[in-house]
Amino acid sequence: MSTKQESDNETENKKPPGLGLRHAQAGLLFFAMVICFAMRVNMSLAIVAMTSPLDDNSFDWSTKIQSVILSSFFWGYIVLQIPGGEMAAKFGGKILITTCIAVNSAVSLLIPIGSYVGGWQLVCACRVLQGLTQGFLYPSMHNLIGQWVPLEEKSRLGTLIYAGAQFGTALQLMASGFIAEAWGWSGIFYVDGTLGAIWVAIYVFIGSSSPQSSTMISEKERNYIHRSLGHEGGHKKLSTPWKSIATSMPFICLTITHCGQNWGFWTLMTEMPSYFNQVLGVDIKSNGMMSALPYIAMYLLSFPLGYLADLSLRKKWLSISASRKLSNSIGFYGPAVALIGLSYAPAGSVWVAVILLTTVVGLNAGHYTGFLLVHIDMAPNFAGTLMGITNFFANIVSIVAPLAAGAILHDVTDATQWRHVFYVSSAIYIAANTLFIVFGTCELQKWNDVSGQKDTSDEEASRKHVTVLGESEVVL
Repeated sequence: MSTKQESDNETENKKPPGLGLRHAQAGLLFFAMVICFAMRVNMSLAIVAMTSPLDDNSFDWSTKIQSVILSSFFWGYIVLQIPGGEMAAKFGGKILITTCIAVNSAVSLLIPIGSYVGGWQLVCACRVLQGLTQGFLYPSMHNLIGQWVPLEEKSRLGTLIYAGAQFGTALQLMASGFIAEAWGWSGIFYVDGTLGAIWVAIYVFIGSSSPQSSTMISEKERNYIHRSLGHEGGHKKLSTPWKSIATSMPFICLTITHCGQNWGFWTLMTEMPSYFNQVLGVDIKSNGMMSALPYIAMYLLSFPLGYLADLSLRKKWLSISASRKLSNSIGFYGPAVALIGLSYAPAGSVWVAVILLTTVVGLNAGHYTGFLLVHIDMAPNFAGTLMGITNFFANIVSIVAPLAAGAILHDVTDATQWRHVFYVSSAIYIAANTLFIVFGTCELQKWNDVSGQKDTSDEEASRKHVTVLGESEVVL
């Protein structure tokens, strides 16, 4: 009888053959990431065309005004980082991600008209609204992946979904120049808005917050997902140990490291198209292609770096903390050195600058298997909350970074002033990673285990979750 029961359980837990609805959900979430990041970065290249003196319909916006516009997205983005996770748990991921992309698409369609009607102030307001609703992006992604993706498939499907961020960034930068040349800079926003609206229309009918609420999933696939994730038993919501988190030195160090990452990343993201145009004299079509290369490199390098990090742990070559710190050092010290090299690139050597910038951003992929995984290592029970907190502060830095660049760049054609921008980013990369090496840790924190709030099965599920995720559960 016991043998028969075990055989029945094995049959019930067997993965359904072929592709299922969970794969369709993963595909839709991948495109959600692509669209959101495309709309997040489209202004970086569009503003070059919007302020071009060669265009009769361009705007006479100073460098400081352009920096304000570029940073305004993050004014709204930081607001819902921490409450977004609670809202996703309460309302489900579907309504949040749908709201996020629907609002972003509508606003994207309105920006061209709004820029003429309300000037740069209305453009800023539009970007703030886009940032506000994109605050739902990662909380809803975490929620939906947690509901839809079996533990055994999280590495593959999780990587697929989150890779949409870099793919969307690269795709937008490559396409923007061609779109602007064919239809003008307004075409960039119209294309993004239209694609977003199409995604929303499809997702409303196919998407679902969970397998349980879906009417399209087969019973076999639903049972497989539920059993894999352990959804059959009860689950208690843990009380977040706010005081312990706020006074944890390793967590404070982790927050500072995340801030350092965002300073370097978003300085380059927002200012790179202007650097190519104003200093190197690259036209907008070539500008987009060259600006995209670093993010393609980052996308491609994330996979081998992740594999090597995983291999070092499996073979026990390094401890978890040593592996994370080595990966993070590649992701921070590598770009810091390359940025210094970029500062002394020969004038007029476009491809030398492109190669160095590609090196900067490509090596930065090391942070995926560096500090970003420490949230899960330190406290798997509160990883989402920890990410919301560090992302909140890191995105305040994302506001400051382009403003600081604008304050330094009194003359955007002066290579010496750009050298100062690169120096600052390089110094912050070095300081943040050094702090992480000295004070950071991946040890499981005592405050992760809240006595009396979970049973043994919950703890085992949590540990299994961390083991299977490996390097793939990565957010920005």
